[in-house]
Amino acid sequence: MASGSENDLSCPVCHEIFKDPVLLTCSHSFCEDCVETWWRGKPTKKCPVCKAVSGRKNPPRNLALKNLCEAFLLERDQRGSEDLCSLHSEKLKLFCLDHQQPVCVVCLHSKTHTGHRFRPINEAAQDHREELKKTLKTLQDKLKLFKQVKGNWTQTAEHIKVQTQHTEKQIKEQFKKLHQFLQEEEEARISALREEEEQKSKEMKEKIEALSREISALSETVRVTEEELRAEDVSFLQKYKAAVERVQQRPLMDDPQLVSGALIDVAKHLGNLTSNIWNKMKEMVCYSPVILDPNTGNQELDISEDLTSVRCGVQALKLPENPERLDYFSVLGSEGFDSGTHSWDVEVGDNTYWILGVAVKSFRLKKLKVMKSGVWAVKFFEDKFITFSRTSPPTVLPLKKKLQRIRINLDWDGRQLTFSDPDTNTHIHTFTHTFDEKVFPLFTTLSGRSLKILPVVSDDRHDDDSDDNNSSDSDSD
Repeated sequence: MASGSENDLSCPVCHEIFKDPVLLTCSHSFCEDCVETWWRGKPTKKCPVCKAVSGRKNPPRNLALKNLCEAFLLERDQRGSEDLCSLHSEKLKLFCLDHQQPVCVVCLHSKTHTGHRFRPINEAAQDHREELKKTLKTLQDKLKLFKQVKGNWTQTAEHIKVQTQHTEKQIKEQFKKLHQFLQEEEEARISALREEEEQKSKEMKEKIEALSREISALSETVRVTEEELRAEDVSFLQKYKAAVERVQQRPLMDDPQLVSGALIDVAKHLGNLTSNIWNKMKEMVCYSPVILDPNTGNQELDISEDLTSVRCGVQALKLPENPERLDYFSVLGSEGFDSGTHSWDVEVGDNTYWILGVAVKSFRLKKLKVMKSGVWAVKFFEDKFITFSRTSPPTVLPLKKKLQRIRINLDWDGRQLTFSDPDTNTHIHTFTHTFDEKVFPLFTTLSGRSLKILPVVSDDRHDDDSDDNNSSDSDSD
């Protein structure tokens, strides 16, 4: 049965592929011989299909249709030749498994295929299709992966822009606060300087005015007395007694002296100015011994803008799947430690599910039951404190009181990770392990309540003694 495309290229009269097709005025096409035969002996030249009278005696050739027909016939001939054996012109019905090629029945008995294995062409085609599908499946999976990676990379590129904009905004806000503090401090110090200037200028003005009045009075007495001294002898002697009394009775104030402290106390205003401002600035600046790395934070977590607290968010964030990001409800500190002693306090408060400790960078936690190696931590769940590490089995700690804060002290060189209660200076647990790579602070929570890294206060005194007499729990792994 002819295919749809073959029907489109078939003459309505002879039902064969068009040969030299012509186009009637009604837009129907026919083979040139077919339409002439159809019209022979008839008084009017009507279309064999729609019966419309053709307005032309010799209809024009349909060259476009002719080209399509010739191309179709060529393709059909090529397909037919592909199904025949090139050596024996027989239909290819078998497949040689040794030569991996279709053969005919004559080839089956030829010397070329002596001792070879054969399969019917349809069975071999089915087997090879399945094999090709398996090979194609690898490419399809790879293509799917590449598309997923591209999508994630696109999301990463967009997230980089978002991170940059958000971080720039935070930087500007922080500097705005610092600028505001410095501006207010500048205004306060200049105001204090102006106040001192006003006070001391007023005092000097009062002293100058008083002295001016005294000078004026003395000047008048001196002037009058000098005039009398220039008078004639008789007149001078007549006024002498009064002149002496006037001069002697004139009260004389002590010699004026500039009192100490009259000048501006420049040293008070400028002495150690930057140091004093810095010390005052430290009162408004908090230092956190550990900063969270948001690039490691799980999508379910909500990390504060100052990167010092974390809680389980209401809904998952749309974050790129970068290699550092953890699979469980966890986040790592931004800085790792491979030497020295380090300590940080975490406020757990009313958080009902948390894990605190350290982990290696390669740590990725999919499920707590299948935790990978490289973790040393204490877990709080269902009002129980449980320890777990790389090799030691979980241990329930004999703690009854619910803690508000946890102090974690890492002595990398001393091979110890210690947990304690800073409020009561009570030892909780110590891991003993020889660390052979950098470890990072670990924070995990499934609670909507925050875990907050507490800032370091200058007068804090951390007691690092892990051998407190209150408890002696210790693991070595």
